[in-house]
Amino acid sequence: MASSPEDMARSMIANMPEKTGKPLDEWVAIVKASGLEKHGEMVKLLKSEHGMTHGFANLVAHEVRGGVVSAPAPADDLVAAQYAGPKAGLKPIHDRLVEAVSGFGKDVELAPKKAYVSLRRAKQFGLIQPSTKARVDLGLNLKGVEPSGRLEASGSFNAMCTHRVRLDGVDAVDAEILGWLKQAYDAAG
Repeated sequence: MASSPEDMARSMIANMPEKTGKPLDEWVAIVKASGLEKHGEMVKLLKSEHGMTHGFANLVAHEVRGGVVSAPAPADDLVAAQYAGPKAGLKPIHDRLVEAVSGFGKDVELAPKKAYVSLRRAKQFGLIQPSTKARVDLGLNLKGVEPSGRLEASGSFNAMCTHRVRLDGVDAVDAEILGWLKQAYDAAG
């Protein structure tokens, strides 16, 4: 079984000829020849006209849009880029949150993106994002929990989360924050 998103992508790429009838490079050529530019349009084409499953179609679309699947940026590079320059002083907040989440269970997956790190279990339960040079935002999925005090409604912050907590230092990562984080983790199981 694949142990990381990169391992899963490599496994899918290796199985693609058997499962879809063509290797990745041929599917990429087909999509490029279609002239489509939007990810969703590419996925729709592959699913509707070529009978591809969503997972394989999504992988091909990502490859067409920049080769991010077969040659992803190392996770450490993405996190380092998030905390480069004026945001460097925020990295200890990130590290403290990652340390806490990693202690919740072996099923925690950290999935770095360009602007944030997704916290996943069976599904996303939170995210860590250095939003300004003075603040890290912790996004949480806490459906049914009323916003109160530091626990704000997510609003326009990120549609993948129901709540947001603004953190301006390592000391802000206290028992209350860790309790909300654990509650979001538990609900994602």
